[in-house]
Amino acid sequence: MYALLAHDTRLKPFEAVRAVRRLFATGDTKEIFAIFRALRGRSGIKAFRRFRQSPTGSLVLRERRVLLNVLSDRIRLSALPAGTIGRAYFEFMEDEKLSADGLVQASQDWERDPVPPDVQLFRERMRDCHDLNHTLTGYGRDPLGEICLLAFMYAHSRNLGAALIVVMSWPQLPPAARAAVREAWQGGKKARWMQDMDWEALLPRPLADVRRECGIADPGLYRAAIAV
Repeated sequence: MYALLAHDTRLKPFEAVRAVRRLFATGDTKEIFAIFRALRGRSGIKAFRRFRQSPTGSLVLRERRVLLNVLSDRIRLSALPAGTIGRAYFEFMEDEKLSADGLVQASQDWERDPVPPDVQLFRERMRDCHDLNHTLTGYGRDPLGEICLLAFMYAHSRNLGAALIVVMSWPQLPPAARAAVREAWQGGKKARWMQDMDWEALLPRPLADVRRECGIADPGLYRAAIAV
């Protein structure tokens, strides 16, 4: 059933480095997907299998849940009580002038491998929860916030592309920013695995409670760094 998971798993470091340089030069989001594709190896296969075997993952696949549909319902999200994940996500997207489908086209330009429907659903779910991860971890969409989120999520995705972006960004970071990235890296290793989160059930829940349950600490060094 999952024979088509055997996509090209070869690591392409030179291709990835070129894409990182283009990312730094242009800020084009599409380059992130190019980097992840070049260095994903078998990380995506392993993550999907773990997701499929988890209670939430098996339920998502069985019910054919589409997270994007839930995140696009701005009226429902805005009606949730203050302090919930869904309301915080809505306010984050409003403040940043983003839409839930903002990453769809960028990812489609790079993810064209023929894969089974379950794998495609998993890929899209991981793409669509990106800004939920921002909301849950407390890292913003400023450059340092994006680097911190990549450092945090590396422990969960194991895609070497995230590590490469962090490493190539490192020489440009001042000491306070480096401390924030180290904090994010360590925080990601301590948190529960986040790729099987039941986002649909979590949206109405208090953000502080879910952070505590997931072992996500306050990103104090990041907030201090951006304040400077």
